[in-house]
Amino acid sequence: MPAMHDRPMTCLADPGDPALKLHAVRPEGLDALLASLPPAQAAFLRQTGFAAGSGSVALLADADGLAGAVLGLGMETGPYPFGALPAALPAGTTWRLALGDHAPDAALLGYCLGAYRYDVLRAGTDRELPRLVPPEGTEAAREQAAAVWMVRDLINAPANRLGPAELADAAAGLATRFGATLRRVEGDALREAYPAIAAVGAGSARPPAVVAFHWRGSRAHESAPLVSLCGKGVCFDTGGYDLKPSSGMLRMKKDMGGAAIALGLARLIMQADLPVRLAVRIGCVENSVSGSAMRPLDVLRTRRGLTVEVGNTDAEGRLVLCDLLAEASDEQPDLLLDFATLTGAARVALGPDLPALFTRDDALAESLLAAGRAAVDPMWRLPLWDSYTSWLDSPIADLNNVSSKPFAGAIVAALFLERFVAPGTRWAHLDVYAWNDQTRPGRPEGGEAQAMRGLFAALASLYGALKP
Repeated sequence: MPAMHDRPMTCLADPGDPALKLHAVRPEGLDALLASLPPAQAAFLRQTGFAAGSGSVALLADADGLAGAVLGLGMETGPYPFGALPAALPAGTTWRLALGDHAPDAALLGYCLGAYRYDVLRAGTDRELPRLVPPEGTEAAREQAAAVWMVRDLINAPANRLGPAELADAAAGLATRFGATLRRVEGDALREAYPAIAAVGAGSARPPAVVAFHWRGSRAHESAPLVSLCGKGVCFDTGGYDLKPSSGMLRMKKDMGGAAIALGLARLIMQADLPVRLAVRIGCVENSVSGSAMRPLDVLRTRRGLTVEVGNTDAEGRLVLCDLLAEASDEQPDLLLDFATLTGAARVALGPDLPALFTRDDALAESLLAAGRAAVDPMWRLPLWDSYTSWLDSPIADLNNVSSKPFAGAIVAALFLERFVAPGTRWAHLDVYAWNDQTRPGRPEGGEAQAMRGLFAALASLYGALKP
């Protein structure tokens, strides 16, 4: 799978390459910049009305031609204004950032995020990008950008090229790259160990798989904190017998976005060699319609031993996660995170930019939210509202996979998942969109690694120092 082999970041130059000067400026620093420029360049900027608004770019010339450029940062402090540069600077040029009121790591990250395009399937798209000389000390930002590219590539891949087997291959490839202990479960073994996942995948000609791997940092002792990640990897979701309308299927190749984000976060943890033990579980499956597909009102068994009545076959993501969460929480992790493009209700509540965060742990919630704000990779907390738990009652099974009420769909889905998490587990659930609906600086239309950078910052803060 090409996505797991890092595409070369041709948007970056070698440190010693000759380069033009690139100024990044905020409105309050514009007068000082103008005073430092040659008079003709300063006059040009004034006369063209350059005001240093976020993502605005102006080219500068001298007697020999192109002499430099100025990027407006507006009031933003994160990476995204720099994402406007790859589209605005001339192809084939090379640039070096001047000192200014910006963080070098945010600049490099934003530039790389803006340079991303999913063009691997198009003929004649060898773009010659403008290139940025990486500022010193930005190696970690470069790794974050590479992880985002990987996640975006996985989500953007068409479903005919990324099915359950290919997603499992991608997860296995990542595990092998970092020397993790790998387990891949398919066929009869999967039906026994992960019966709900098997039921979701029963309708597809492409059989489901679970990939699980364990890794330990080089500085982590045997009792180091165990961080566990679970990802929903539904490579395409028709809705099953509760069939989606055609318009509802148009983006369903992204229904494995939770798995992609889990893999991206795992990559960052392993690349940074955090002193933790890491467990990752990815449920790779396709929800299709056939004579063998699960039906409405079927009753399924689960790994936890609870029975689930299928109130709606289009609520399959929680069935994938419930088996993974049961196994993961039984390992007694110090922290369990799951990721899923789970509900449209979360998007109704929060829109496309804000992943919904659910957890019972107030301190954990605040640490994750604060890290997301600092990384300009935000999340928003929604409640696990106990009064809605009874909405999942079933007359013939332990619970239903949906509520009969048309309210609070994201909350009800999170409450369903909680039933499969071992009591006392420090757990958080992320309901993500994993997609950009339109192109903005640093955020091209298509797959997106939502919450990944913020969560990595939180984990690095919580577990980055070696624990005794």
